[in-house]
Amino acid sequence: MDIINIVGYAATICLVLGYLPQTIHTIRTRRTDDIATGTFLLMGLGSILFAVNGLLTGNWPLFIANSLTTIMSAIIFGIKMYNDHFKKDKK
Repeated sequence: MDIINIVGYAATICLVLGYLPQTIHTIRTRRTDDIATGTFLLMGLGSILFAVNGLLTGNWPLFIANSLTTIMSAIIFGIKMYNDHFKKDKK
């Protein structure tokens, strides 16, 4: 394994472990008031585009990391949209 792959896999681990605590916290508490929708959408879109880039170039660390962060972003975004929808109904 060369240095490029080692750095790529290390980045994958860091990126996934960076998203994981927020995902677990959001699933457990269902609180999403402090999450900025626009920023989170752009981060999710960036993850999707990097996953596609990784797939098209054969860069598996890039593809794996961003596929996992896309899934975690989708979970958090889904909970946020659910919360925002029902909060509007209560007001």
